[in-house]
Amino acid sequence: MGLFSFLKKKNDAPEARAGARPRSMALHPGELPDTASAFAPTTRMSLDTEAERERQREIARATAAKIDEIELEMTSDIFDDHAWAGNRRAPAVAAGASSAPLLDLNTADLLVQEISPSTAVAPSSAPAVEEAAILYANGQLEAAEAVLRECLDGACRSERQPWWMLFDLYQASGREPAFESIAIDYASHFETSPPAYSPILAPLAAQRGQQAFAGVTPTATLSGQLDAGAAAQLSHVLASNLPLVRLDFSTVAAATPAGCAVLLEALQTLRRAGRELVVAGADHLLAVLRPMLAIGDRTPGEAPWLLLLELLLLMNREKDFEETAMDYCVTFEVSPPSFEAPARAAVSLGASRGPGKGGPAAAGDHFLLPGLVEGASAALLDAITAYAGERAALVLDCSRLARIDYAAANALATRLRQLADHPGSDGKDGNDDNGGNNGKRRIELRDLNHLVAALLRLLGAGDVARLYAHKY
Repeated sequence: MGLFSFLKKKNDAPEARAGARPRSMALHPGELPDTASAFAPTTRMSLDTEAERERQREIARATAAKIDEIELEMTSDIFDDHAWAGNRRAPAVAAGASSAPLLDLNTADLLVQEISPSTAVAPSSAPAVEEAAILYANGQLEAAEAVLRECLDGACRSERQPWWMLFDLYQASGREPAFESIAIDYASHFETSPPAYSPILAPLAAQRGQQAFAGVTPTATLSGQLDAGAAAQLSHVLASNLPLVRLDFSTVAAATPAGCAVLLEALQTLRRAGRELVVAGADHLLAVLRPMLAIGDRTPGEAPWLLLLELLLLMNREKDFEETAMDYCVTFEVSPPSFEAPARAAVSLGASRGPGKGGPAAAGDHFLLPGLVEGASAALLDAITAYAGERAALVLDCSRLARIDYAAANALATRLRQLADHPGSDGKDGNDDNGGNNGKRRIELRDLNHLVAALLRLLGAGDVARLYAHKY
């Protein structure tokens, strides 16, 4: 699988947990079953029967499970500073959670970009990309799906963007079985782990007629070492009366027990108050916490364990919560906490980074766009203009934007051009180390889905704004 596979942990870890061996019995590459056929170049046309297709998927699943076991041992060897003793083992790896090594962000960005570049501005050579984006924007989801599937059966099978667009289409329409089906094909074709189904909002059909929140979202961006000093950063969102807040953990490099206790208290306070959370880099924080914990070792205290459980609860990962709760129970000899489905599950996002820098999302409050934008959007555009005000930088949070129709997208692109030409009057021109245009306001659209990103790029929004898509 090579270096890139090593950097990205697989999402279908339950099989690996079920067959995990003690450290002294670590698997070696030579023990892998003969699964060469799983990654042999194939197309759907080459599979004679549905049974043969299912066999290919089972091979891919089995291979991924075995590689999970090997990688778990490898990451433990490299990143655990202390030798393991007796039956001491790490808590179970959550399904869908990343356990990639904590590299310097610049280095990690260079290594991971081959697998999942975060910017949405890179053009695709497949005409089907633009056609599908327009069909999707016009509400023709079935037609957009047909265009993408036909493309993947032929000319653009080796391009990742059409796959990502189809993943987003299935998540936005709540079609988990269809998502899982092509995820296995994607994993086999690109020799990587399949993405996990994790819809970020209600299906599109359920959003029409709802009064969706749009506007400023209080944001706390935690970076570096998570310690007791995080209380000052979190006070801003705790003091807000708005129904939705955003937390960004994508650049947390390490955590102390005191820092875990501070963040745990903040998350529990927000949850009890019924506040809605948009969380960026939640899987990254899980990967920071897991190496701190081992079954039977009480040295870190209970706070890191309870923070890990709180994150899994907020993200509505019941199975992973229960497995980790049992590990916590064994370690501290207490009754395991029970899973209580949150009234408002947190929207969990992968970190989307700027091009070439590996930097975090812009700090400060963001303007959250609603999940569905159709028809007349003058009120929304005026609210964005008012928010921009005298700001030299405008950050639009698109984590909930499942679809924007063609007319509204065109109006948004036009308004962004106007805002870019009239920067704030605070003496700054928006030019920074990441690149920028002299005399232009810096504008960023963060956590776009790939269908919306392709449409906005087609309409020229990428000429005046940085478009960052979420990552698979």
